[in-house]
Amino acid sequence: MPTEIQYKEISKIVKETNLKHIAIIMDGNRRWAKEKNLPSAFGHKKGVDSLKTIMRACDDFGVKYLTVYAFSTENWNRSPEEVNFLMDLLGATLQNELKEMHENNVVISFIGDTAKLSDKLQNILKNAVETTKNNTGVNLQIAFNYGARDEIVNAVKTLAKEIKLGNITPDEISEEVISKNLYTKDIPDPDLLIRTGGEMRVSNYLLWQIAYSEIIVTKRYWPEFDKNALAEAISEFYTRQRRFGK
Repeated sequence: MPTEIQYKEISKIVKETNLKHIAIIMDGNRRWAKEKNLPSAFGHKKGVDSLKTIMRACDDFGVKYLTVYAFSTENWNRSPEEVNFLMDLLGATLQNELKEMHENNVVISFIGDTAKLSDKLQNILKNAVETTKNNTGVNLQIAFNYGARDEIVNAVKTLAKEIKLGNITPDEISEEVISKNLYTKDIPDPDLLIRTGGEMRVSNYLLWQIAYSEIIVTKRYWPEFDKNALAEAISEFYTRQRRFGK
């Protein structure tokens, strides 16, 4: 187990490499539960514990932004029972953990089409955002009912309307303009994308934003991903030579 001195080395890496933003595909909750002969609900609940651990670790290491994939636009295809459970889990977690996260200076935001969620859940989300908006600690961005293609389609529709209104010409559309019309317009693109669970795909997650992100895939299921695992990923990130296409 790494010591606090070794963890300080991770903080130095974060500072030296200017590692600002980590995005995570939190995969493996159901497989973790299945291997332990437990209902998938247990895996999802354990996944919440892992998220709390990683949030604190990001704060310790000096990582300013953390974006996690909690519910995709494709996840509606799961059983109604599991979908309802995940909706209830998000609402209950925010209500139970908001006070502590606020006290820990966490900034909470959401990306995705939250308008399709229930009024009750939308109000819980809005309250979390409003309560923490002036905090200055880790920015936790939760991707919920999120799909990257859907995000890009929405951006294109917005720009098409702006062209129709005469507010912008087609020639004025640039990468910067598109970026400013995405859900993530207020934060930097991820430097590092981590996928747990061993699958080698990005699953319609931040497709525009991860163009030059370093990608690390670990076989650890999300409920097994801890501060030490994050430290290992950051250490590997340190060995990468980022060229940004140059």
